[in-house]
Amino acid sequence: MIAALPMYDRAALAPANDRYWGAIRDQLRAAGMAAPDALSRGADDLWPLWTAPDLVLAQTCGLPYRTRLHGKVTLVGTPDFAVAGCKPGYYCSVLVARADDPRNLAGLMAGRFAYNDALSQSGWAAAHSHVAGLGLALRPTLRSGGHRQSAVAVASARADLAAIDAVTWRLMQRHDGGLTATLREVARTAPTPGLPYITALGHDPAVLFAAIAAALAGLADDDRQALGLRGLVSIPAAAYLAQPIPPPPEQPT
Repeated sequence: MIAALPMYDRAALAPANDRYWGAIRDQLRAAGMAAPDALSRGADDLWPLWTAPDLVLAQTCGLPYRTRLHGKVTLVGTPDFAVAGCKPGYYCSVLVARADDPRNLAGLMAGRFAYNDALSQSGWAAAHSHVAGLGLALRPTLRSGGHRQSAVAVASARADLAAIDAVTWRLMQRHDGGLTATLREVARTAPTPGLPYITALGHDPAVLFAAIAAALAGLADDDRQALGLRGLVSIPAAAYLAQPIPPPPEQPT
């Protein structure tokens, strides 16, 4: 059995996430569903985790869900992180540049864009849709491997613009203030459905949804504040599938 909450599980939040999972686990066991004692951590490749036949619970991203996971996993629900300007369960991306770079968004298109992964909703798809709607294009690009790495690439002038998940940006401002102080917010993208919880096919999503909701209701205020969690909502698969699938990032020649 596997359970993992990898998307926002930075070291400072590990104890709170462990307590959160412990509450979910106990609710699941009380409902007669088997659940692992502890969260799995440290996987460099999340695809085996997301597609594991014994997956009890994990969090994925909207773009992987609609491109490769839909039909192979069961959607459980979406945590609400109360992102400013977004309805419950939705989030957006923050486009950031160096604080001392005065260029507007159009001017920044001449520079290098850092993205965490080609199958990231917040790091690539949302940014691509945003600038395309303005008649602009992101090129050339730099794959960083993570949101923090994208921010570091901009701060160190290896890139000029990056798209950061709004929840991650909020956590970075709290725990990485020295880095975020060197950056400025250029724009925010349109809200899209947030990072959903999934389980393996064959598991009852209603049991999992109820267990997570009960765990959230009983979560200590300090843990709730640390994780930024405000609740759990049901966003239909159709809302995820309706989001556009971007072309792959253009690589520099």
